[in-house]
Amino acid sequence: MNVLVTGGAGYIGAQVARAMAAAGHRCVAYDNLVTGHRQAAGTELVEADVADGKALRQAIRKHRIEAVIHLAAFIEAAESVEQPDKYFQNNTLISLTLLEAMREMGVGRMVFSSTAAVYGQPQRLPIEETAPLAPVNPYGASKVCVEYMLEAYAAAHGMGSVSLRYFNVAGADPAGDIGEAHRPETHLIPRVLAVPLGKARAVQVFGDDYDTPDGTCIRDYIHVADVAAAHVQALEAVQAGAAKAYNLGNGEGFSVKQVIETCRRVTGRPIPTEAAPRRPGDPPRLVASSAKAAAELGWRPRFADLPTLVAHAWAWHRSHPNGYA
Repeated sequence: MNVLVTGGAGYIGAQVARAMAAAGHRCVAYDNLVTGHRQAAGTELVEADVADGKALRQAIRKHRIEAVIHLAAFIEAAESVEQPDKYFQNNTLISLTLLEAMREMGVGRMVFSSTAAVYGQPQRLPIEETAPLAPVNPYGASKVCVEYMLEAYAAAHGMGSVSLRYFNVAGADPAGDIGEAHRPETHLIPRVLAVPLGKARAVQVFGDDYDTPDGTCIRDYIHVADVAAAHVQALEAVQAGAAKAYNLGNGEGFSVKQVIETCRRVTGRPIPTEAAPRRPGDPPRLVASSAKAAAELGWRPRFADLPTLVAHAWAWHRSHPNGYA
């Protein structure tokens, strides 16, 4: 298929485009490069914003697009609490622009990049797809809105979609040539690895008084290459008139302190920590059940253990200390 990957020059989008190409699909990256990197795209790049409906239609027409993988979004939960307008504008409203362009151009397949943040503070773990959607921050709410839109477009226009609810995506391509490069960086593992790289004196731990065994937040970490592979399987599973959702996680949670200790072991270097206040909108625990993705998509993570995930991230950051610069 000819596939348009919005956010295709970003951390996950570049991995997805690579996985799609390896599966025999022709990919076109569509990215405004606000947070993406031209060097990461690895495929033909249309530099444009998803908010630009005219540019979207031109790209769909020119490249004979048959399906869209929609990853373009802002992703910082804490920032979304402070700037909700930014998140509803960029994540929700641009998605409506994209859906309308797809409808008008006859493109009926989408794989949507959703998030575990749609669940908020879960009532039980591991989280299944049947859990209530009750986000505690505007980031999660902006993604829930898009999932509801996909259900409506399936019912009204026969569009088929799969929403992939990622948990904490981390790591880097095992080949070591593309990886995580955000500025500023807010994700835990790159922030921890910045210390042995000499880019930070210590890593801040945002809250050590949560109701968890060691007082720090627990998250389910999933390798970015496994997330990319799931997009390939999800695209092949899209059905006309159906809007489905799947969790992507390892089914095992690790605390902030456990991640830091793993980074110490992998790098062989000391990593000092500093206590910091909790960040707004951070649930204490998020751990996925990916049983539905395994049963219906045939998806299972290849890089499920934390030391391997950290080792791939460390190889990328050590060889690219300034990201793509």
